[in-house]
Amino acid sequence: MPLLKRKPFSLSERPDDLKPDELVFQIRFTKEIFRDYREYLQRINLYRQRVWTCKSTGKGNLTYEEALVSEKQAIEKVQQFPKELMEPVLRDVQFSMLHLRDLVTSISTKLKERLLEGTEIYGRKNNRIYPCKIVKVIDEEVEKTQYQVAWLDKDKKVTENAVVSGDDLIKRKLPFSRDVLKSFIRESTYRSAPWVLHDKLAHKYGISTNLPEELRDKISPKRKLSKKDQEAANGERKRKKLKNDEEIENDVPVKYPIDDLLVRPAADDPVFTTRPPPTRDFKVPMECVGDLLMIWDFCCSYSRLLNLSPFSLDDFENAICHKDSNVVLIVESYSALLRLLIKDDGDYFIALQKKKRKAKISLVTWTDYMCDFLELAGNEELSTHITTIKRGHYGILDIHAKLAIFAQLVNEVLACNVMREKLDEYIEERKALAAEKRGEALEQGRMRREIKEMAKVTSNGVEHNGDASKKPAEKKHSSENSGKKQGNTSEKEANKVKVGAEVTVTSNKDSAAKGSKKSMDTEKNKTEDITNIQQRKEYLDREMEKRFIRTNPLGKDRDYNRYWYFRKEARIFVESCDHKQWGYYATKPEVDALMGSLNEKGEREKALKQQLEKRYNKISGEMQKKSKEAQRIQMEEEAALRRSSRVRAPPRDNPARAFLKYANKLKED
Repeated sequence: MPLLKRKPFSLSERPDDLKPDELVFQIRFTKEIFRDYREYLQRINLYRQRVWTCKSTGKGNLTYEEALVSEKQAIEKVQQFPKELMEPVLRDVQFSMLHLRDLVTSISTKLKERLLEGTEIYGRKNNRIYPCKIVKVIDEEVEKTQYQVAWLDKDKKVTENAVVSGDDLIKRKLPFSRDVLKSFIRESTYRSAPWVLHDKLAHKYGISTNLPEELRDKISPKRKLSKKDQEAANGERKRKKLKNDEEIENDVPVKYPIDDLLVRPAADDPVFTTRPPPTRDFKVPMECVGDLLMIWDFCCSYSRLLNLSPFSLDDFENAICHKDSNVVLIVESYSALLRLLIKDDGDYFIALQKKKRKAKISLVTWTDYMCDFLELAGNEELSTHITTIKRGHYGILDIHAKLAIFAQLVNEVLACNVMREKLDEYIEERKALAAEKRGEALEQGRMRREIKEMAKVTSNGVEHNGDASKKPAEKKHSSENSGKKQGNTSEKEANKVKVGAEVTVTSNKDSAAKGSKKSMDTEKNKTEDITNIQQRKEYLDREMEKRFIRTNPLGKDRDYNRYWYFRKEARIFVESCDHKQWGYYATKPEVDALMGSLNEKGEREKALKQQLEKRYNKISGEMQKKSKEAQRIQMEEEAALRRSSRVRAPPRDNPARAFLKYANKLKED
């Protein structure tokens, strides 16, 4: 169990008089049950603080749930610890007084230098390397160890036995890391000074549990208590523990954001709008919407790599539902994916060579290449459609089957070397662009600080020059007064002093004006530089967006529904928590209402709102653009209907059949 501030923490006990129909509050990861909501909230907030430590790894600064996950992972690693090494390692651990770090180093060094019986490694014989197995360890000298080994053939059968030196054996790296060894030691012991194994574990491997003589003086023995005394001590310990837990919980204030399901209405909450229901008018079955979006997003995002002109989601949906077997949009999409597999020179390319297929896929032959792929994929469910496709009746396949074939093909393309190399290239380029963007942000911040400092210095300089301009006048006034009093200064000399004072004031004003103008010019240049940096950052954002890796959800609401925004579609899609229902928001008022319904006191809804605010201008702009286009088309249709019946207008194109005019302009010749 995780440790609270490096000390054990006991969970709350389940209420004894709990009724089957009683409404209670339960913590998901500890299964604790509370009747009082305040107690439940205090405990859950305690668990969410970073004051917990993983007992197995010693890692601190974790939440309770993170510590549980860390312990689970550590236990899984410990279970993979080699069984043949457990006994010698545990013998070295028992009653050791070393610090954990030193103990791990000592055991690792010992295991590297001395091989154990039953270990399979490689050894040198007749200047060649053969597999062998350690049968027996022979100690002849203190610093030199010999081993009796059994040489093995390819089938791991013993061919002969021999005695070899440790230098003739190729020692492998230990099959576990230092962290795994630390976790194994912690899980195997209940005391660390000295290290003491659990009794069951010690008896299992025949390791003595009697404390050595040299340690008995250092460790004070525990006084054995009677059964009655033990019960009293346990009761007192429990009372103290409950009291400490209560004090800890009462000291913890509710810090928002918290888990959304724990948020309750409060007096200081803003007025939330009603969340609009998402539209669900898809042409494909509801369970197929996820695959439809994934396939369309992949084909459009990697259109350059696939040499496939992008198409709208509506066109793709209409094409999938169409019953014609040779819809150009569908054929070109399949062909582009298959061509990329041929370029990869993998299993699909080899299979085509065996059948002596040409590398060029056409509108006539695409079904042959598709059937070859389905045969190679080995999917029994998809293989049942091969006969129908070969007969030229692809269009009558069920929508589930069409999208399942597409999904299988996309998965194969994602796993091919060509795609992986491109993704690696994009990842490296995005890292470089991100580093440059961070540098631009730092430079922009530095320039803004300089402008602020310059403005402060300029204001201080103007005040200082104003004071300085007063001094010559004061000097003139004092000179005249002293001249009158003393009677030694002539009228001519007084006039000279007056003129000199005026010149001084004028020169001070000019210098102040020049300094102010210079600082203003510098500030203007700095502002222009900041504008250039901002434009540079926007350019870097666009370049990063071109290096597309994958589409991630915007976030989740309190009910764990996911929200998606795809770059080439002016809609926000909503996926239910069970992945069975899909919907979308397509207008700006719907997005505004959605954002107004999110409670920022909840962790999930706060993160979702931040992502929506970050992309709000782009999303709302795309939605308004699409809405205006739809209004324009509608007005044109209404104008055409109002025309005189004497003038026959040409028939207008049906937007629902626009996918039939698709042409792949990026197709390779």
